Amino acid sequence: MADGLITRPVAGRGGGGEGAGDVRRPWRQTLLLRYRLTPWWARVLAVFVLSRVVSTALLLGFARVQATNAWTVAQPDYGSFAKMWDGQWYYIVSQLGYPSVLPMTADGHVAQNQWAFLPVYPVLVRGLMVLTGAPFAPTAVFVSVAAAALTALVFFRILRRFLPEGSALFGVVLLCVAPLSPLLQVAYAESLFLLLLAVALLLLLRRQYWLMLAALAVASFTRPGVVAFGLALALHWGHRWLTRSSEPFDVRERVTVGVVAVLTAVLGFAWPIVAAVATGRLDAYTATELSWRADYIGYGHLLPFTSWIQGANWWLPGGSGLLFLAVVVVGFGLFLVSPWARRLPIDLRFWVASYALYLLAVFFPQSSTFRVLMPMFPLLGALAVPRSRVWRVSLVVIAILLQWVWLYYCWWVDGYDWTPP
Repeated sequence: MADGLITRPVAGRGGGGEGAGDVRRPWRQTLLLRYRLTPWWARVLAVFVLSRVVSTALLLGFARVQATNAWTVAQPDYGSFAKMWDGQWYYIVSQLGYPSVLPMTADGHVAQNQWAFLPVYPVLVRGLMVLTGAPFAPTAVFVSVAAAALTALVFFRILRRFLPEGSALFGVVLLCVAPLSPLLQVAYAESLFLLLLAVALLLLLRRQYWLMLAALAVASFTRPGVVAFGLALALHWGHRWLTRSSEPFDVRERVTVGVVAVLTAVLGFAWPIVAAVATGRLDAYTATELSWRADYIGYGHLLPFTSWIQGANWWLPGGSGLLFLAVVVVGFGLFLVSPWARRLPIDLRFWVASYALYLLAVFFPQSSTFRVLMPMFPLLGALAVPRSRVWRVSLVVIAILLQWVWLYYCWWVDGYDWTPP
């Protein structure tokens, strides 16, 4: 043509044909094709790596302005900064184990000690230290990051059971950039517990109960909370009985679920039993846990479902705290039956409700509350459903901003700090 433009490729002329068509393919179409050819696990890991870049930058930024404190020197390296707070306790467990005689305060109460920190994470870190010769901090960070990456992969498989692929991947994005996601790369057991919990939930959805029990057995010595899974399984049993006309629930499976539920509940009390046997004191574990709330309300006994009332009165005295607590509990209950939450499989909602009830029974609300809420991560699946680009971008931006807020108030140490993570 006179103007030199060719509007249609001609096979066999000057490299035209299919190759020329590829050259003119719009870049967006090319990216979409490459995306579709990428394995699902590679997409999930790409999301995870990018999110770690963000969280690492935030952690290093706070480390650069960190003054000398009880755990580190000024401007500590990443490993030292990642080993603060409970990380130091896990380090002590990895080196010294657990005391057979409980330490006591000057006024005769059980003092803070290692029995509050369950053994799977520090023992695993210790084993890798022996094998590699590496020090505690980088080894602990490696275990946490590896467990977090696997958690992202398992979470994607959970979400794909009820969400399209794009929404499932965005659910993983929300997990990876969540306000407390920096905890996934420090010397804390949260990553490992979330991995075991995610595996257990996936196996529950697949009705692989005995394999699920194996995962829960390890989880019961990783972080507290497995007893709540026993309640979730009891609810699961009841639901399957009521819906047996649509999903068969024969006698063998009824017995299996019942036995696994009971064993799971027993596993939830395994570590307190171990502590009692090792120290000769029946309340060794609970007395140790109560020592952490003594700075707020003094020493006392654990009375189920009273801790949140005590906390509400401590944080907001004069009745306003109780009113706020009632609004939060009712609001959360309504959310679990809302159309948003009902997008989740009922077994995931059973877990979230059971874990929330467990926290109401035993936990004292303080700055660690946000951390102990992390096992409710299946709720992120509800937030991942809307496909609005504005919605999704807004959630990611807000989550990253809240990472900074959480690191500022709960991780970074500024003088006397009473907001432990």
